[in-house]
Amino acid sequence: LAALGELYDIDVEQLLTGFRSVHGATHAAGGVHRLSDPNPDVPQDVGAAAFFDVDNTLVQGASIFLLARGLHRLKFRVSGSEDPDDVAAAREQALEFIKGHRVDETTALAEEIFDEIIGDRVYDGTRELANLHLQAGQEVWLVTATPVQLAQIIAKRLGLTGALGTVAEVEDGVFTGRLVGDILHGPGKKHAVAALAASADLDLSRCAAYSDSVNDVPMLSMVGTAVAINPDRRLRREAEARGWAIRDYRRLRRTLLATAQYGAARSEEHTSELQSQWSIS
Repeated sequence: LAALGELYDIDVEQLLTGFRSVHGATHAAGGVHRLSDPNPDVPQDVGAAAFFDVDNTLVQGASIFLLARGLHRLKFRVSGSEDPDDVAAAREQALEFIKGHRVDETTALAEEIFDEIIGDRVYDGTRELANLHLQAGQEVWLVTATPVQLAQIIAKRLGLTGALGTVAEVEDGVFTGRLVGDILHGPGKKHAVAALAASADLDLSRCAAYSDSVNDVPMLSMVGTAVAINPDRRLRREAEARGWAIRDYRRLRRTLLATAQYGAARSEEHTSELQSQWSIS
């Protein structure tokens, strides 16, 4: 373990915490390592993987907040940028929020929320990047602070390999409100990715990572290819300084939305003109 910790630039306790997160994710997935099987027609690039953050990288907005909106219960403010203390507090509130609820009922509700809300908020550009990795025969993992059950639903719906997320303790099928492993935020993501790499024999020098937040620099720094997606100001500066690629899909989404709204407005205006000309009621 000490040698592995040295390899990934973390101490033994951090690596063990990462293993607890990975084990918790596997347990949450029903004991399976993969949520989706690779395409049998695609030669597999064994040892290579891509790690994607979720909030504002893959999905517009905070996924736990979107889940909470659907359930009309969780109450915390989500700002435009991440503050480690605020996010940690929010995740603790998320654990408290699901405390006492059955896992199967919560998972079923989360599936509905994905279908009704979250699915429409996936950035097409980021999804395309994930698909490119899959088409190259590489694994694609979500690594996110959102509860692992929701993260795994997103991954499965998108045909990704798997998902690591914040793991809430379960007893007799009910959430206790206690944490297993790390909250997967900031350094916690690095610990979990290190444990996953050790478990799955991944070569991190051949892996890629994608995120929007400067808080994920520890994860971005441990792979061969780091990409800033929809970056906050601090990550943009960090990416420019380190020579990391930058992709911003927010402007494209806003442009498409504005175009659609303009088209709808013009259509309504044209209909109004026709009604006026032909006295259509």
